[in-house]
Amino acid sequence: MTSALYLENYLDSLESLPTELERNFKLMRKLDDRAQTAMKSIDTHAKEYMKNLVTNKDSMTEEERKKRLHEIQVLFGKAKEYSDDKVQLAIQTYELVDKQIRRLDNDLARFEGEIQEKASSTRSKSEEAVVKKGRKKTKDAKTTGKKKQSPSSEDEARGGGGTAAQVSKKKKQKVNQEKENRKGQKKNAEVEESEKESGPATHPSDVLDMPVDPNEPTYCLCHQVSYGEMIGCDNPDCPIEWFHFACVGLTTKPKGKWFCPKCTQDRKKK
Repeated sequence: MTSALYLENYLDSLESLPTELERNFKLMRKLDDRAQTAMKSIDTHAKEYMKNLVTNKDSMTEEERKKRLHEIQVLFGKAKEYSDDKVQLAIQTYELVDKQIRRLDNDLARFEGEIQEKASSTRSKSEEAVVKKGRKKTKDAKTTGKKKQSPSSEDEARGGGGTAAQVSKKKKQKVNQEKENRKGQKKNAEVEESEKESGPATHPSDVLDMPVDPNEPTYCLCHQVSYGEMIGCDNPDCPIEWFHFACVGLTTKPKGKWFCPKCTQDRKKK
């Protein structure tokens, strides 16, 4: 039952209450007046009886005394009856009002229970919605993270176990190493091929007279194609990378790391 409908029904039940209370109060007032009148009459009869008993003691017969006492007793009976009726009517009036109060208290307790139940249900639904929303956000975040992270990045992160900068640095070193290995293999193959074609030793002056393929890459300080024995600079950022032994004044391969004249000069400046 909604609060508006309940209030309407409750007011309808209270519509007759003021009339009943007014009627009961009027009856109680009448009963009280009758009781007061009876008590006054009792006082009057009692005074007359006592006066006659003192002054006319010898003239009053036994029958007359009994008659007057009986009248006084009847008046007492009526006064008591009026008083009892008044008390009963007051009790009925009290119970009538108390009934409405108990009904109101019970209805208020019931409404309060329903409100608490609805609030608890709403709170449970709200918490459930928040939990679902949080799970959805976590799921979306995981999905987005998986999309952003490539398989190679995952492998590098698992293998290296370092930061993104460390992974990037290792990757760059690996690429440079692979580049040097490929170039070294290529140069060795070209040197072997040149040795087979031109002999074991070739001087730069002899190469200048040889026809050059415009598509073949050039190296060294002389900007010529690869021939003879060549040595690679150990600086990964060297712009030339490979040099002819004769161009850098070498006859045999040196031990340890070797840097070209340009990289050596740059390292001394640093």
